[in-house]
Amino acid sequence: MSTLLVDSHCHLDFPDFNGREGELVAAMAANGVGSALIAGVTLERFPAVLALTDGFPNLYAAVGVHPDTQEGEEPDEATLVRLAAHPKVVAIGETGLDYYRLEGDLEWQRDRFRTHIRAARRCGKPLIIHTREAAADTLRVLGEEDAGKAGGVFHCFTETPAVAEAALALGFYISISGIVTFKNALQVKEVARAVPLDRLLVETDAPYLAPVPHRGKLNHPALVRHVAEEIARLRGISLDDLAHATTENFHRLFGPNIDV
Repeated sequence: MSTLLVDSHCHLDFPDFNGREGELVAAMAANGVGSALIAGVTLERFPAVLALTDGFPNLYAAVGVHPDTQEGEEPDEATLVRLAAHPKVVAIGETGLDYYRLEGDLEWQRDRFRTHIRAARRCGKPLIIHTREAAADTLRVLGEEDAGKAGGVFHCFTETPAVAEAALALGFYISISGIVTFKNALQVKEVARAVPLDRLLVETDAPYLAPVPHRGKLNHPALVRHVAEEIARLRGISLDDLAHATTENFHRLFGPNIDV
């Protein structure tokens, strides 16, 4: 294929990949995947994320604390802005709301989300949004904080087409993961068909959610090709056209100086 793909969201810093980073970057090249973005989940792990991006020219980073994280350093706006100044940091996140595993008063999660949005607006870098069973509040907080001025992407999208339309209306992109290859993921397939091609990204969310035919195995960025192939099939376009569009979208969202 003439156009390289980009894995717009992975976690190559996770222990699952220790010692295999060079092998996985080589596998990316062998499968037409030119770059990958490593999303932060804690501040404690962020030095490991930066070490990877410093070691490989085609890896980029986002800084943030995942909404599920209840232990460790709590991010403040100034810290996120300072860390985002690193030249390989292209986004703030992942951040958002997740009501799936947590119960009780989750105002702390919404406060953390607001901190990330304000940091993104302040440093002029886009947001990587995680939302699970919290779509209404996610959209409400984004609107209240005028997050469209920062922009960003709803990663690993599994919500309804109506939520996708609302996210697009706020100026956000939609990223589709390997879930789209699962036989019963009808809603994700519907969204993958409907999102305007100039607002679509692809990702692995590695090490999770390996696409068919690797489902149940360890996911890694090279496998984003299977995600792209399925979306191209659903949309009735060539893989090359899908790759060209999603790579251009990545470049437009995360910065014109990124070499993808």
